[in-house]
Amino acid sequence: MPIDKAYLSHMAAVAWFVICWLGYTRYATWKARDTACLASVMHLYREDWMRRLLLRDNRIADASVIGNLERNASFFASSTLIILAGVLTVLGSSDRAVSLLQDLPLVQVASRELSELKLICLAMVFVYAFFTFSWCMRQYNFAAVLVGSAPLIGERDVSELERKAFATRAARVVSMAANQFNLGLRAYYFGLATLGWFINPWFFMLLTTGVVLVLYHREFHSDVLKVMVYSQTAAEPAKEKSE
Repeated sequence: MPIDKAYLSHMAAVAWFVICWLGYTRYATWKARDTACLASVMHLYREDWMRRLLLRDNRIADASVIGNLERNASFFASSTLIILAGVLTVLGSSDRAVSLLQDLPLVQVASRELSELKLICLAMVFVYAFFTFSWCMRQYNFAAVLVGSAPLIGERDVSELERKAFATRAARVVSMAANQFNLGLRAYYFGLATLGWFINPWFFMLLTTGVVLVLYHREFHSDVLKVMVYSQTAAEPAKEKSE
């Protein structure tokens, strides 16, 4: 029995989507170990933050920052539920959605079963995003508890070694929460690329490739990364005065 070429194109698009998403996630984690990127540089700033936190008794500003970060994750988690509700609504009226899409240019005609499969895949992407953002919120809760339990200045029962260990541990918890937030945002990016599948599988593959390129540029070659990595040397002010 001959295999339908359209079926093969859809399978290839899904395979490319999974390879790009999982492959880029593994690559970004591996490359961040020995290359400056947003994740690695921000972790260094978080370590500085926690070391400075131990130098002040008033931690209201630190708790406020943790709360703001948690609210960002909460906003995306709530938005994800709204998106899922919309996807499930469209799934319940897939015939009407298919008829609307057929009037658009470059749209490849798809059966109702295939359209429902696309919607289910899109819903799975945002289900993953919801679980990621909700776990991020819990980790920021853990970080808030750590900030509340930070040793005070002049506390005699706490050694300098214990203070350094606390700063390292607290920074790692905040970085783990930020990593989950990053994974959730990445799911949004790839979820938007999945919308291209409703046009045709080749456009889906093109958008997926574009998402990987955008993510790579932002995490490893963005202007904000260059600013955070840059530090002025002592020779530069003297050079500016001579000019």
